[in-house]
Amino acid sequence: MFRKMRRFKQEITKEECVELLKSQPRGVLSLLGEDGYPYGVPIDFWYNEADGKLYFHGAREGHKVDAIKACDKASFCVHDEGWRVEGEWPLHFRSVIVFGRIAPVTDAAATLTVCRRLAEKFTDDAAYIEGEIASAKERVLCLALTPEQMTGKQITER
Repeated sequence: MFRKMRRFKQEITKEECVELLKSQPRGVLSLLGEDGYPYGVPIDFWYNEADGKLYFHGAREGHKVDAIKACDKASFCVHDEGWRVEGEWPLHFRSVIVFGRIAPVTDAAATLTVCRRLAEKFTDDAAYIEGEIASAKERVLCLALTPEQMTGKQITER
């Protein structure tokens, strides 16, 4: 169903893909938007190693939610900031693309966990996190992307 990576010599391991998903703050979630146009949205996320899913949060309505209701297929792309080898000009970076199905998180306790884990990626201020959750929990919709394929590669721009 999914294509093999064409530039297989650049492929990174599943463990490296997971490490990238754990370490990066945001990526681009791509969905099938209105009238067949692709819809890509920059978004922060949490990768849950325990169940292998990617979690997102946002409003209960809008373009993203409408697109998911129409088609649950999604892809998510994340990349690191890259690095340069001293004395060389090319940028080296790693990226991961996840293909899968996305659906709302319907369990209230799971929603709170997702919101808390997302916030913890950006701050360790527990009072701030709890205040944000308390003020937004009625308006938030969490989404879970269940991976069907995950590939990653290391690229040198030349």
